Amino acid sequence: ALYIINVERNGKIIYTWKGNQRNTHIGVYDLQSKENEHLYMFEKDLRIISCSVNSERTLLAVSFRQYTEEERVTQLLQSVPKYLTLLIEIHPINNVRVLKAVDSCVRVQFLYPVEGRNTSAESRLLLVSEDKYVEQFDIHVVEEEHKVVIQNSGPLPRARVADDLIWAQWDMTEQRLFYIVPKDSRSTLKCVQFYPDENFNSTLESQLDISVNDTQVKLVNFGYDDCKDRDVASKSLNLQVFTSKAGGLCVCCSLASDIPEEITYSIYFLHKGYSKTFTVSLERTESDQLKEVAFLNLDYYVAAYLPGQFLHLLNIQHPDLLCYSLFLTGEDARIDVLQNCSIQSPLVSTVLDCCLGRMYAVSISDSALLQFLQNSKRDSERLAALHGALLCVRSTADLEMKIIWWISENLSSCHSFDPIQEFIIASLYCRMCPETHNLDKLLPYTSLLDWTGVIPGVACATDIISLPVLEIQNCKGFWEKLNSNLESVKYAEPHLHYHNNLLRREWRNLSEEVNTLIFCFIYLFIKQKEERKTTAYLRNIFENAKKVLSHLDSWDSEERLVPLFQEEDYQQQLLMGLMVAQLKDHLMRHLQYVGKKKIDQIVLDYVANLLNLVHRIMKEVWKMYQLHSCIFCFGERGSEAEFAVFHIMSRILEAANGMCMPLPPGFHTLHLGLGVRCLPLHTLLHYIDCGVLHLTETCVRKLLKDLDDTEKNEKLKFSIVTRLPEALGQKVSQLWNHPINANLIARKYVKLLLEKLRNRQCSRPIPERRPVPVEFLPLNYLTNMLAEVENQGVHPCEKQDHVNVRFVEEAALKHTMMLLGLKYS
Repeated sequence: ALYIINVERNGKIIYTWKGNQRNTHIGVYDLQSKENEHLYMFEKDLRIISCSVNSERTLLAVSFRQYTEEERVTQLLQSVPKYLTLLIEIHPINNVRVLKAVDSCVRVQFLYPVEGRNTSAESRLLLVSEDKYVEQFDIHVVEEEHKVVIQNSGPLPRARVADDLIWAQWDMTEQRLFYIVPKDSRSTLKCVQFYPDENFNSTLESQLDISVNDTQVKLVNFGYDDCKDRDVASKSLNLQVFTSKAGGLCVCCSLASDIPEEITYSIYFLHKGYSKTFTVSLERTESDQLKEVAFLNLDYYVAAYLPGQFLHLLNIQHPDLLCYSLFLTGEDARIDVLQNCSIQSPLVSTVLDCCLGRMYAVSISDSALLQFLQNSKRDSERLAALHGALLCVRSTADLEMKIIWWISENLSSCHSFDPIQEFIIASLYCRMCPETHNLDKLLPYTSLLDWTGVIPGVACATDIISLPVLEIQNCKGFWEKLNSNLESVKYAEPHLHYHNNLLRREWRNLSEEVNTLIFCFIYLFIKQKEERKTTAYLRNIFENAKKVLSHLDSWDSEERLVPLFQEEDYQQQLLMGLMVAQLKDHLMRHLQYVGKKKIDQIVLDYVANLLNLVHRIMKEVWKMYQLHSCIFCFGERGSEAEFAVFHIMSRILEAANGMCMPLPPGFHTLHLGLGVRCLPLHTLLHYIDCGVLHLTETCVRKLLKDLDDTEKNEKLKFSIVTRLPEALGQKVSQLWNHPINANLIARKYVKLLLEKLRNRQCSRPIPERRPVPVEFLPLNYLTNMLAEVENQGVHPCEKQDHVNVRFVEEAALKHTMMLLGLKYS
């Protein structure tokens, strides 16, 4: 049977097997080319502890156990070392050199240079001893008669890398050595970075509040023993370090518990400055297996796994809220091929079963997450599954469609969060953050400010820890990103994320002013010196909105299934422009090195993607309920499907209001149209009065034109007209040719004139007017006053529809006669 004993940086897997003659063979498997290569054979049965091959595959380092204690006693071999470490020339097979012959176990690991560099003249080898030290050997080779041989026949040059360690882990991908040194009651985590052109540098030091056992050294990723002789496994330190491409550094540690029914483990998020300790109540305690938590590196997630009990996924970048933490139990937590506790994660998204010597690729399944989302009954599980599907799996069109369908069917079942808000925020975060470094620290990733929910059977304690100290200057790659994360923590990272509080306040302050400027007085205000600053600011805001709208994806014929209208919604354009301006200012404060042009593009993409996501939700909902595109008419009542869509649009509006988020052009028009079709009049008017439905010019014009003047429609029209904002009413009210509306227009006109007169002193004498048909003194006084106001040029709106004094006189006289009970002809 094959047994994996090491994994090299380039993904090549070193394995061993026993031949027919009990020979011990060593081979290497290339994951990319899917090819095997035989490296070496020992002509006896050996228990290989550790093995490594250099990048050119000319040198092989092997550490193995020669004899057990029982064999040495029975064969009187007390003076023979228990373990042997060899350096072998294998291109072709030549000399064998003994590096170590000791009673303590030694692990070997060749260093790998950068891919594509010609470094065949020198190889460097690490030796890690259970005597608590690490050495580096420099091996120079030469090519002689098609043979690659070691140049120096004497002792190989060596350098001491670390001393007094009690735990060490090799990161083969990034060529880093993590190790722990005990210090009083605490421990110090250190890291040594190996470079292709230099020797090595100490890069990091971090204080850990971990009590360690000083009697047994634990080595991780320096070869993989089978578990037949793991008699000290439960006594050694169960700890592993994981790094992420985004600069995350996590220390995962399983702690001993005094209670048999509980297990405790801690995750130290060093790049965040805090740790989380979880205590889990076990469902079944009759298992004879070791209760040792295995830690897995799944790129964006760290997983704590106890076979048969639980699988806990924690997001590395955002571990503060449980919306990114997924805790699975029972069948949901079962990984079929991993049924024992002897598990390691040597590479990202890989798992090695040390007992069987087999390695597996592990990834989070989008279909499994979606199924878990659909079947979950708790908000915490739904929230974590929703974020996990969008963030970890990288959302696709098909996945987004299924999530939107789930959201549409479960709007009322989520009590502690809004699924529409979380879908939009998480989708925007996933789309935008990979484009620019550090953008993930500045954009919101959830609509929740905190999370008070708990996971049943799991207790969590959060502790502040000391930030690690970087010991290198001008760091690059991972160390640069880690340093950026540490700087963010120092400057109170939660406050770096964009928040809509300022946007909401500014939008409310400008909304009323914009209504006045846009609909009536914009041209007059522009001419006035005291308003130039305000109008210039507003002009810039609306220019931002135009850029966003021009930046939207073109809507194809399928997307036009949703009858959104390309109309002027100044309130939403104001919100778009303000969001662009404030988000741009926010990013400029923290991303100066990116450049203004790049930030402008990021902001436009963000707001445009936001609008596209809302449109995407509506398009999928339209398909889900099989609505047609010609729904915007008022000749008949709405169907049950239309009412369901109206309800979903109301929830979208509620989510948008909660996040102060703009909506696509025409959203309010379509929403109002569905409301007119689906709601009884009293409910419709209540929704309008409460602000759920917004009266838009497009919808009101169509309503006044399309509906005839039956008694029912008259009541609807009158109720709508009386609720129109003043400026909008002046534009559309005269479309309804009806006596009631004429009376209403006259009243509003008189009100506007009198309000203007209140702020202006009349200085000229009242002109003589022709006598009115009826000698009614209040009416005479009113008409004279209106004439004076008109003569002085006090008009409520420069583009006022034609309403003359004669029309007002007739309307007022008719109304007065009706009140007196007289007939008017």
